[in-house]
Amino acid sequence: MSQTDRPDPHAPPTFGERVTRIIGAVAGDPIARAELDMARVLDELKALGAEPIEDLTPEEARRQPTPADAVSSLMAKFGIPPADADVTSHDVVYPGAGGDLPARVYHPPGAAGPRPLILYFRGGGWVFADLDDYDSSPRAIAARTDAVVVSADFRRAPEHKFPAAHEDAVAAYRWVVERATELGGDGERFAIVGESAGGNLAINVAIAARDQGLTAPKHLALIYPLAGVDMSTPSFRINEHARPLNKAIVGWLLGHALLGVDQKEDPRLDLVNRADLHGLPPTTLLTAEIDPLRSEGHMLADKLRGAGVAVNAVDFEGVAHGFFGMGDLVRHARSAQELIGRDLGQSLAPLERGARVGRAL
Repeated sequence: MSQTDRPDPHAPPTFGERVTRIIGAVAGDPIARAELDMARVLDELKALGAEPIEDLTPEEARRQPTPADAVSSLMAKFGIPPADADVTSHDVVYPGAGGDLPARVYHPPGAAGPRPLILYFRGGGWVFADLDDYDSSPRAIAARTDAVVVSADFRRAPEHKFPAAHEDAVAAYRWVVERATELGGDGERFAIVGESAGGNLAINVAIAARDQGLTAPKHLALIYPLAGVDMSTPSFRINEHARPLNKAIVGWLLGHALLGVDQKEDPRLDLVNRADLHGLPPTTLLTAEIDPLRSEGHMLADKLRGAGVAVNAVDFEGVAHGFFGMGDLVRHARSAQELIGRDLGQSLAPLERGARVGRAL
């Protein structure tokens, strides 16, 4: 197919797309509120054969087409090269709390030398997904921060129930801090980023660093984090049947991840009601309009501010849960990546010599 024959990903909606959106709006489908570029990714995911995850076993869910697959499919159809292909990566192994686990290290282009280190945790509800499914997010972060990014995997439920993933996440941070020089970092500037369930891991690692006397991260970025266990919030009601995440899927994930309902009271899960958030680093918190986790994301931002934490909270309209890594196709994803990159870059910028001496005095 020649360049001129390729479809245009930014073309206005077709007649069929307009009809579908009208029918969806009448029927109350949350995706009818989506920006066209977001809707096209979700339609492609459905066309690839994705089935409702809540009707599957964990093993079946792990074999399903993912939003990343939908993006890749559309990029191939549109002839779009990946924007961050100049970010290099290699796979390593780190000592998790229950044994060795995979991790992927991303290096931005440019001159070599010690850089800040960012630890990233992927989504997947602690049950499915892997480093490949969430490759685009840490790659985009590395490209926009000039930092080394380490995407650390963790044990998955139901084989390893809560708090296995949380214990692995803390072990990953210890390892990154201890091996900073080996990984290409300067050993002084660290940040933590998490997406969805990984956002929950990220803030809990920052809490553990505070409580266990570990090196404190300089910034925390939470991308539509799982911040609580209340499925009666306004966003759960309005997005009950959203895609790719909805009320039934969140219930399915918690059912597989937890040993029992009493674990919902653990402050590592119920952040908005039970966690102590004092003393955490400056935080960027992103939420999406078409996401059942939106309300508790807003509540978490308010609680962080109440604990004296500097928070930059930004809500993105017209996009669904999982949009962040879709920067090659979804314009709001590109904006979100730039925002995260800017905030992390500011917090991780090296101190001037005079500022460093002045602080020491």
